[in-house]
Amino acid sequence: MGPFRLETLTSRDVRDRLERLELPFNQYGMDPFGISKKHLGVFYSMLEVFYKNYFRVKCFGIDNVPERGGAMLVGNHSGGLPVDGGMVLASLFFARDLPRHATGMVEKFAGNWPFVSEWFSRVGQLPGLPEHALRLLQDGRLLMIFPEGARGTGKLFKDRYRLVQFGTGFMRIALQTGAPIVPFAFIGGEEALPTIYHAKTLAKIVGAPYWPVPPYLVPFPLPLGCEIHYGKPMHFPGTGREPDEVIEGYVEQVKSVVELLVLRGCALHRQRTDGTFAQEPEDSSSGSSSAAPSSTSGPSDSDSEP
Repeated sequence: MGPFRLETLTSRDVRDRLERLELPFNQYGMDPFGISKKHLGVFYSMLEVFYKNYFRVKCFGIDNVPERGGAMLVGNHSGGLPVDGGMVLASLFFARDLPRHATGMVEKFAGNWPFVSEWFSRVGQLPGLPEHALRLLQDGRLLMIFPEGARGTGKLFKDRYRLVQFGTGFMRIALQTGAPIVPFAFIGGEEALPTIYHAKTLAKIVGAPYWPVPPYLVPFPLPLGCEIHYGKPMHFPGTGREPDEVIEGYVEQVKSVVELLVLRGCALHRQRTDGTFAQEPEDSSSGSSSAAPSSTSGPSDSDSEP
């Protein structure tokens, strides 16, 4: 029996798309950021099963993501596990002819887990350090950001789709690099893994900020349909050295658009599932969902909705 090869775990569709993926792999299948083509093949083949068959993800407005060049994807965290991040990556890879790869900013605690940090680096998911974000955007890459952080995925089911406070660091990096911000909403994660309790002892044992406990006890998401809604790119003037109040104002504009995408996504999903989806939430406590973003920034009726 010959040596095991990672390529044997890569699906035919993923192999074909990897050949169209515009990453500068060298003769050994590695790119300058340490991304491995072989590992990407396995990674996307696993995501393919969940994206196409398990969560049956529907993707809208994917054309709002630039085909080339640096951009920052900013959205809501949904569900007790980072399923949303995996499905966003899968949508960029599978939902259009020219696939793109995005790098997510991984929470620092994940770097302490054996095997996980090495695997993440091989598939282009890096620790959330500003220097990583700057280099990636300056190199024309896509960057996936969840400004709610672990507080977003840690929301209990009773607080579903209510955004918590956004961090502001992403905005300074976007301004410094001139990268557009593409807002998005992930719908369905809250229902797929409805967290009703956090097991603090288990979280402490594994070194995680929380351990989600659903009504059926095992923290694994249910095979419910999910959706991703991408909004129009947002552009902001500045250099990244603006006063805090300016940055915070820009961040609130982004948060307002994400909230609008979430509200609209919930309503449309509910229509498509004959009223079986969770009820639309009230406005978040920040009150920003009632704000009216500029017409050049918010979601548009021209988005690819059915």
